[in-house]
Amino acid sequence: MARPQMLKLPEVLDEIGMSRAAFYRMRARGQAPRLRKLPNGQVRVSRADLDAWWESCTVNAA
Repeated sequence: MARPQMLKLPEVLDEIGMSRAAFYRMRARGQAPRLRKLPNGQVRVSRADLDAWWESCTVNAA
């Protein structure tokens, strides 16, 4: 079974066109894709979580 693709936060921010500060404000409100913190302190977002989040944004905007 293939491992899920994990994106670095700068990659996610570039893809969604958002600043780090805006992303963390959304995260504080519970409106951002789920982050996974690695033991070294870095964060990742799974491609599946990001795609699901994008889909939910589309549904909420309609």
